[in-house]
Amino acid sequence: MSESILLKIENNIAHITLNRPEVFNSFNREMALRLQNILDDCEADDEVRAIVVKGSGKAFCAGQDLKEVTSPELNPGFKKILEEHYNPIISRIRNIEKPIIAAVNGVAAGAGANIALACDVVIADEKASFIQAFSLIGLIPDSAGTFFLPRLIGFQKASALAMLGDKVSAEEAERIGMIYKYVPSDKFKEEIDNVAAKMANLPTKALGLIKRTFNKSLTNNLEEQLALESKNQITAAGSDDYAEGVAAFIEKRKPNFKGN
Repeated sequence: MSESILLKIENNIAHITLNRPEVFNSFNREMALRLQNILDDCEADDEVRAIVVKGSGKAFCAGQDLKEVTSPELNPGFKKILEEHYNPIISRIRNIEKPIIAAVNGVAAGAGANIALACDVVIADEKASFIQAFSLIGLIPDSAGTFFLPRLIGFQKASALAMLGDKVSAEEAERIGMIYKYVPSDKFKEEIDNVAAKMANLPTKALGLIKRTFNKSLTNNLEEQLALESKNQITAAGSDDYAEGVAAFIEKRKPNFKGN
């Protein structure tokens, strides 16, 4: 039996591959708990300075494995699925102070779409698509879909996509600001590798502080956000990477950031 999630760490980049291609990488309990453990490992590993999440086969992730929830023997129930599977995954993605790239190679549906949208940067293959499939089976968007989607594309558009369950192409997703960019299929892997390598060589501490500050912007008022920017900027200015960045600028050379 193959592992439901694969992990490879190379050149300071953790490559996490959702690996149940026979069911379009849909989640069961084992896979959800394993992803949480792998994200914890990536957070604790100082060698890891960027994380890429991708899918094996034709899909990125089709969300919840419906065979599990319809099985009397296997069904953990929605309370466990949300509180023990998806909510902790989303929390980890947002709270790990390292950049996380969603490499959406194919369909991203339901919780799979919202896991992608919770990542810091979403890059999609031109053949990929996104769908809030929940309403089509009588459910509501979860995995922070109701939180991030309206903030990414606006209330009206998000409401319509959630209710109608329309499929959004990669090109359209970029146009409406749902994702960072889409790229041609023959350039997809190269683009992911280039962006991940660039992020792994940027000042990791600063990227983590950017992520922390953006997270708070979702709930802070203006005065709270200004105060937080001041606090986190002072922290960033005390880092070794800031000193290196300034020195490299003055000396007209490429900086050698160490991530601290």
